[in-house]
Amino acid sequence: MSSTRRLTVAQAIVEFLVQQHTRRDDVEQPLFAGAFAIFGHGNVAGLGAALLERTDRLRCILPRNEQAMVHSAVGFAKMQNRLQAMVCTTSIGPGATNMITGAAVATINRLPVLLLPGDLFATRAPAPVLQQLESAQSQDVSVNDCFKPVSRYWDRINRPEQVIAALPEAMRVLTSPAETGAVTLCLPQDVQTEAFDFPEALFRKRVWTIPRLRPDATLLAEAVALLRQATRPVIVAGGGVHYSGAIDSLRAFVDATGIAVVETHAGKGALPYDHPQALGAVGVTGTPGANRLTREADVVLVVGSRLSDFTTASKSAFQNPAVRFIGLNVTELDAGKHQALPLVADAQVTLDELRPALAGWETSAAYREQVTRDRLDWEQEIDRIVAGQQQADELAAIPSDRQGAEAGRRAISQGEVIGLLNGFVGPRDVIINAAGSLPGDLHKLWRARDPKQYHLEYGYSCMGYEIAAGLGVKLAAPDRDVYVLAGDGSYLMMAQEIATAVQEGIRLTILVLDNHGFASIGALSESVGAQGFATEYRYRTECSDRLDGPPVQVDFAANAASLGAHVWRAESRDAIREALQAAKATEEGVTAIVIPVDRHAQVGGPPVWWDVPVAETSTLASVQEARARYVAARAQRRFYL
Repeated sequence: MSSTRRLTVAQAIVEFLVQQHTRRDDVEQPLFAGAFAIFGHGNVAGLGAALLERTDRLRCILPRNEQAMVHSAVGFAKMQNRLQAMVCTTSIGPGATNMITGAAVATINRLPVLLLPGDLFATRAPAPVLQQLESAQSQDVSVNDCFKPVSRYWDRINRPEQVIAALPEAMRVLTSPAETGAVTLCLPQDVQTEAFDFPEALFRKRVWTIPRLRPDATLLAEAVALLRQATRPVIVAGGGVHYSGAIDSLRAFVDATGIAVVETHAGKGALPYDHPQALGAVGVTGTPGANRLTREADVVLVVGSRLSDFTTASKSAFQNPAVRFIGLNVTELDAGKHQALPLVADAQVTLDELRPALAGWETSAAYREQVTRDRLDWEQEIDRIVAGQQQADELAAIPSDRQGAEAGRRAISQGEVIGLLNGFVGPRDVIINAAGSLPGDLHKLWRARDPKQYHLEYGYSCMGYEIAAGLGVKLAAPDRDVYVLAGDGSYLMMAQEIATAVQEGIRLTILVLDNHGFASIGALSESVGAQGFATEYRYRTECSDRLDGPPVQVDFAANAASLGAHVWRAESRDAIREALQAAKATEEGVTAIVIPVDRHAQVGGPPVWWDVPVAETSTLASVQEARARYVAARAQRRFYL
């Protein structure tokens, strides 16, 4: 008879988790590096007590917000190339539902995180309990059902023995390169505390091997034939290049073939910015050279990208009538997009197989010369923007009698701040951002020198991600300096994790760029004829009953200081450099640097379409004009059949 161990369900879960490991390329490590926990009546007696018993194996961190804890876990998993994850546990009700946005971030970005929300009583005896959502149609409904569409795996544990089957399934999904994302196990608060005689075998060490799937030989041969016939090929590098660890393989492949590489947000850093074949950002936030090449490309090798609308410019980026796609991805759904030839396989092994199969073939001298010209042209444009020349040119275009007053009102540009930071950080330092106007400017301007230097969450583009993710990134890479860039809008949504970082002795530098509102959406609002309506932080005026009064002044420095940060206010290039030096010299803790920036000085470039529908009928002339532009631009969209 097999031996058993009598444990509560919560104890069994924790004991199981500490025994899970991953292995890839003979490198083994624990799957779970720790747990984020906010306790309430729905998990304090069960998981709370169980985690307390096992702090020797599973470090427990107290965050300040449930959504933020999932952002921290996502940042950690992304930094670890999905080979390690974090656990997040909350009470029932609002504690649980606060995690739903974070779950969507994890699942959309294909990043593993284990969510353990408390749930109602499985016995239903004391129902309705505090924070319970009652349903007239079923007693088997709770707010945790909301996790279903944003989880890769979802289960509710209503009996102790159910974890014996549920836990291995949860691990299978978390460790799958193709299926990973948020995994949610809902834990009724009474079941957590129930004891059961679990089989001892459940708690043996388990190593989950992360597979490197090889491509189908026939499809690989077809891909080689397509590439050999190409005259204007391009590689779209996505996040899968990083998660596969295919950085060296990609570089060897492009060195051998001369094919240029354009990068999504998740793929940025796949090649160092100064590599001869690196054309930088692609799509709506792309560079002119990258978008020119994708527009003309006859063969597009997509490596590890899900081809979102920002990458494809809403399916208007690839305009060559004869264009063909090769989709290299571990996920079948992504490999077949744009009617691509699907290579459902690991990026590293497939690039290593493609290289010898293409021996003797390379792009033409004329192709490589054009790539070089495009690279150098954009490098010069970056230099001009980060030096403030863009603002100087805009100021020169203003009538001379207004230049003095206009110059006095203008703050430093966001592009200048990015350039200053880019010149200051070391190659292994990490920058973090997610939403607003910063991603577009960073995608174009940032010169990545290390594969893990550029950390953008742009699958969900979730405001409030940045500071919490910075905490997770620093936990994953304590030897790297971490710089968080947050607009004032994102900062106001979720700044409280500064206190968590201070509590944990985590060293972060946060740059808060203050432009009095939502600059990115303000610009989008203007472009669709909505006149920037309700996108600036301004007082409401009595005469118009609109938010068109003076700017609402928020003291971000005082706010950050109240949470435990060292603070700097920096309004000039010299002041920013001084603040960055001071943050670098700080041995521990959080430094917040508050920088007012010019709301209107965004990085320009040739227009690239993004499909944001404009109202078909309107009394506003601005909307009517925007609709006419939209209809004309929509004609660029293609269907790849």
